[in-house]
Amino acid sequence: MHAIPSPRRLAAAFALLTLPTLSQAATHVEVQAGRSYMDSHGTNTAFVEAVFAPHAIGNSRYTWSPDVSAGWIDGRDLSRKYSQTTRPSVALVAAGARLRTSDESAWYHPLFFSFQLAGTNHATQALSSHYQFVSTLGLQFKHVSFAIRHISNGGLHDPNSGETMALVGVGFDI
Repeated sequence: MHAIPSPRRLAAAFALLTLPTLSQAATHVEVQAGRSYMDSHGTNTAFVEAVFAPHAIGNSRYTWSPDVSAGWIDGRDLSRKYSQTTRPSVALVAAGARLRTSDESAWYHPLFFSFQLAGTNHATQALSSHYQFVSTLGLQFKHVSFAIRHISNGGLHDPNSGETMALVGVGFDI
């Protein structure tokens, strides 16, 4: 039987993962909100995300940036055939990397892809374990972003419906 990490342990792990990157310059912080869907059932969602200074990937024209976020997905009152409920709201913390081109003159420079590992405080029908993978494809401009995000455990635990969301963010550099 697996020990389920407590929210305090998840927060402590999140803090330890992010401390080395906090001293870097060029941090972009965003507040994001949108609608998340499990199957065809929607609910509200919100995130706070910090993207740190980019690092070159070898001699390529691509960069990666440390990317951390904390989010919330509202619950749903649906009866399902599995044991997990859809009622509780889910809080999560995530850390990973954001990839994009370093060529600021390219028309596709605002395009990014990020991948993160996340921990959640509740298991639900959509997020059936306390560990999740977060994939995001989006456009980031100076003060606004648009993104499609999918969160699931990658089929490592059933059921595995996942959450897919559309997000709009407002951001600033600190």
